[in-house]
Amino acid sequence: MTVTADEVTEAAARQADWLHIARDMADDLATDAVEREQVGKAPLDEVARLRESGLLTLPAPAELGGGGGDWRTAYEVVRTVAAADGAIGHLLGNHYFLSCSARFFADRTRAARIERESTAGQWCWGGGIASHEPPLILTPTSGGHLLNGYQRYATGVGIADRLVVRAAKHGTGEPLAVLVDPARAGVVSGGSGDAFGQRLAASGGVEFDSVPVAADDVLGSLSPDEGVLSPFASLAAPTARLVSVHFCLGVAEGLLAEVREYGRGMRSPWQPFSPQPWPDSPPQDPYALTVYGELTVVARAASALAEQAVDALVRGFVQGEDLDDEECAQIAVLASVAESAASRAAQEITTRALEVIGAEAASARQGFDRFWRNARTHTLREPVAHRLREVGDYFLNGAHPPFVLPA
Repeated sequence: MTVTADEVTEAAARQADWLHIARDMADDLATDAVEREQVGKAPLDEVARLRESGLLTLPAPAELGGGGGDWRTAYEVVRTVAAADGAIGHLLGNHYFLSCSARFFADRTRAARIERESTAGQWCWGGGIASHEPPLILTPTSGGHLLNGYQRYATGVGIADRLVVRAAKHGTGEPLAVLVDPARAGVVSGGSGDAFGQRLAASGGVEFDSVPVAADDVLGSLSPDEGVLSPFASLAAPTARLVSVHFCLGVAEGLLAEVREYGRGMRSPWQPFSPQPWPDSPPQDPYALTVYGELTVVARAASALAEQAVDALVRGFVQGEDLDDEECAQIAVLASVAESAASRAAQEITTRALEVIGAEAASARQGFDRFWRNARTHTLREPVAHRLREVGDYFLNGAHPPFVLPA
């Protein structure tokens, strides 16, 4: 497919517009991020802000009423928002992946119909189709299907207009992606959960008690068995993993930025005294500068790996159905490499960056701890050891990573 210079210019302008909107949204969220996170209410107001800004419809094709943004732009938006409010950044990233899930698992006509309805209604999507989540049971009936079971963890379940969940077909056990209207009778949200982080992600359990599902809302198979999914459909896994990557990078960069501004302000003699672990104030102390330097290297290295993985994914999308299994495996491995680096960067930065502030970093008023809690809550659900094993097995044995969808 040949891309003209005018199309490249138009795409660049569209990306710049979306990133400008995302920065405005991040600035808005940052003004009261500490207070909102400590209260921990359902993020109805935050989702309303996202809807008003147009960010919810960013990845949907323009011809279907959406914003026409590509995945590169969507990832940058998630990263920008997560730097100001990690939970809302995660909520938005999960929405982007789930709202596009029909592209991977459903036929084109059905996918277009769903995305058109979603943009028209400005739906916020939630749920989750993680491979390690015990599947719900989908039982065929004369008029469609009935969905039963309990999902332990789903993002946005408390505020979503639509859910995408993983269900096993009764009788065969085949895992399927299923679209559900949470307003249907029998859908019962289990609340926001009790995690110490991600308090504004509206995550938690959800129960389905004989919930009717139309045949057209069964998007397609999630089976990892060889030959079931096309290479293009297999791109769903690295696409979702790169949402995780940019969430982690956003949280890490957000704390680094706040700590930098706080540290610069400490050079003023009018700042109130606070015990420090350094001989001098952070802007002059060589040990503090060394920490800043080390963490900057960690952040930039993870960012560079993320960029490589996104480039590979975008090339995969361009190839579409012409993508082969080996090319898909390379993209999946790059996404796992990027996720491993971003996860480690988020954990290290959200821990060590507080050292340059000292005791004042423990102040609830500052709210620096929310970055660590949000990052750690997320990374506990996606242990980096699994990604490293996949990378090692591919490097040593050429083994293709299994089709595993993240939380």
